[in-house]
Amino acid sequence: MIVVPSRMGRLNKRALLNCLQTMRTASRADLAKSLGLSQPTAGKIADELLELGVFEEVEVESNHPRKHSHPGPKLGRPARMLRLTESKPRFLGIQLGVARTHLARLSLSVKDENEFAADFKTPGTAKEWVQQLRKAAKEIPQKSFWGVLVSVPGIVDERKGQVLYSPNLHWTEGANLAALVREVWRSPVMLIQEQRALALGHHSVDPAGEDFLLVDFGDGVGGAVMTSGKLYGYPPPAGGELGHTPIVGNDRRCGCGAIGCLETLTSYHGLLTSFAAASPKAPHTWEALSNSITEQGIAPWLAKTLDTAAAVIAGALNVLGVRRVVITGALVELPDEVFSALSNAIARGILWARFGQVKIEKAPRRRNAGLVAAGIDRLVVPMGDS
Repeated sequence: MIVVPSRMGRLNKRALLNCLQTMRTASRADLAKSLGLSQPTAGKIADELLELGVFEEVEVESNHPRKHSHPGPKLGRPARMLRLTESKPRFLGIQLGVARTHLARLSLSVKDENEFAADFKTPGTAKEWVQQLRKAAKEIPQKSFWGVLVSVPGIVDERKGQVLYSPNLHWTEGANLAALVREVWRSPVMLIQEQRALALGHHSVDPAGEDFLLVDFGDGVGGAVMTSGKLYGYPPPAGGELGHTPIVGNDRRCGCGAIGCLETLTSYHGLLTSFAAASPKAPHTWEALSNSITEQGIAPWLAKTLDTAAAVIAGALNVLGVRRVVITGALVELPDEVFSALSNAIARGILWARFGQVKIEKAPRRRNAGLVAAGIDRLVVPMGDS
């Protein structure tokens, strides 16, 4: 963990770091100008972050025009630009999923969300999980990290590092996940609720974008809100649990113990269950469902499901006063007409659409980028509560 003693020093370092996150690559002079700092002050802070390994220098060809058109050496010398360190992994990311657990070595600038160092089927007990972590650790040559960042489903108290409730992964509720991870890697361990990680990841690629609600359809259905560049609604730890909205007429039992939750219809499992009931002779696979939509269009059961999901999302947007929603996961992995139908249904339910513009976007999952954003925020230059 990087310790920065002075609060003013932390503020300046945080500002410079955030600026470079937005600009991606910049000179010291660019950073000074953007922040309104003197060049010596900005240069000193940049050099400190460079020495700590947060920044690294890259050479960029000068854009100065040549004085002569004939071949010859280029004038000037390459500019010394800064970027967040990409060449060395700083964190270990662990995505604890209902079906599988994925591990990735993460630099401060994630390039490939699907590049994992190891993965395994998520077992049914804490003891088995840590055993699998030990096996996976043997496949990862790097043993020292600034921190281990764990994406976890359910209701998570991130400050205490506790899973309070996990409808689809109940064994995590009584487990000290941070302690289990520290049995394998002796590094600071942070738990990040998975939907919040997704929202942070999306914000990291569009830091100048307006406030949004992110809704992910996966093993469950959840959401997270970004307002003014910050995650909304923490504390308390419970928030964004759209998947546990009860749907009238739905008699499926949810992992949370209730009857009729939205996620029993719109999760991967829920969608395949509905497809199997409507098409008993077809293979009950994701590929078969996608092909049926491409060949036959949106079936009545799916249209009803999309309208139901849209009503829940529109209700959340109306309460929050947010007019931008980002959809990830199952419903954007199906043919495009599914997202179009969902978007139209959401727009019909949002009050914003009556008098202004509504933005409904689909996006890939950027969970690793979100883990890194959380790690930078809490471990690289932590501000604390003061």
